[in-house]
Amino acid sequence: MRLLQALFFPPEQPGGVSSMIPYMQERFSSSRWEMDMFWLPRRLRNKGQEEVVFDTFDWTIYEDNNIVQKYIQTYRDYLWWSHMRIQKPYDLIHAHHPIAGLALKQLFPDTPLIQTIHSSYEGELILNGKIQENGPEHQFLVSLYRELEYKSDRLITVSQSFTGYLSSHVDHPELINVIPNGFDEKRFKPIPHENEIAQLVTVCRLVPAKGLDILLKACAELKNRGYDYVLHIIGDGPFRQDLEELASELGIYNETIFYGYTLHPEEFIPFFDIFVLPSRAESFGSVFAEAALSCLALVGSDVGGIPEQIQDGVNGLLVPVGDVVALSDALEKVIRDPSYRYELARSAWEKAKSEYSLTHVVNVLKKMYLQYDMEKSEYE
Repeated sequence: MRLLQALFFPPEQPGGVSSMIPYMQERFSSSRWEMDMFWLPRRLRNKGQEEVVFDTFDWTIYEDNNIVQKYIQTYRDYLWWSHMRIQKPYDLIHAHHPIAGLALKQLFPDTPLIQTIHSSYEGELILNGKIQENGPEHQFLVSLYRELEYKSDRLITVSQSFTGYLSSHVDHPELINVIPNGFDEKRFKPIPHENEIAQLVTVCRLVPAKGLDILLKACAELKNRGYDYVLHIIGDGPFRQDLEELASELGIYNETIFYGYTLHPEEFIPFFDIFVLPSRAESFGSVFAEAALSCLALVGSDVGGIPEQIQDGVNGLLVPVGDVVALSDALEKVIRDPSYRYELARSAWEKAKSEYSLTHVVNVLKKMYLQYDMEKSEYE
């Protein structure tokens, strides 16, 4: 079976897709499977000129908006690049970004399309202050979900929570499948270690949506309570300078290490003790599964797909979104009691191994892919 995994970002881009898809290829290395990956190079800009028409809505009513113009031009560029580079037919296309799915379905209308929607771009833009809720950009972006439903043979999301979010933007939410991201057990694994001072770590893009301002304030409260710790912040983004200034204002700059973007954080995450990310929104939260497979204690906000991974008090701790005191209380619990911290981490590791390992997710996907292969054989 010839299978194309269609990405938008190059595979080295941070995120759940890049943590999964490139590592799937060896699992599809057999006489039965042939799997390729495809994506848009970052340097490619303003090449596509093709007219864009969607079947379920008229996008041109938003065409005077800069964000919409940029999105449509990127769609044209993806069409242009796909037409230039894809030279052989595939039996099935699995797309991991709306632009990828819609563009490839336009070019290959007879090839079955499975579309996974990994996150809410419009939600991120709203939380990061880039667009207004119910504004033209928001309306355009949510309209794409019904277009994807119309064009795809199957829609997939990464959490039940995100399926609920999509339900008001599609006609048949009951047909959406939920398949979480999978992570290679060989890359994320526990390493025995002893830290005299608790080592906290977070990995994310430094934007307001991730709630790192809440984390810094909670850490300042921990310091006021007399607890020693080190906070490691791995990632980069437009909010970094603001966060560094906030850490200085709160008097915790010496306890906080800003690493910037790191290509393979999984190489040293297992040496930390506690993973914490108080996101304001999260479709799935891939970094929680990665940290769980590294056997870290998990602390996250009770939002989106995070509570589908964390059962409060069993395999991690959940706190209300934006609650500084609740977050500092949760961190205090796992800092002051290493045995409790280990119990949470062990439970998180067991759940992640059974539900979020790459082996498990690939087996689920293979069964789905083979349905289309069998349907094709019936008509031949």
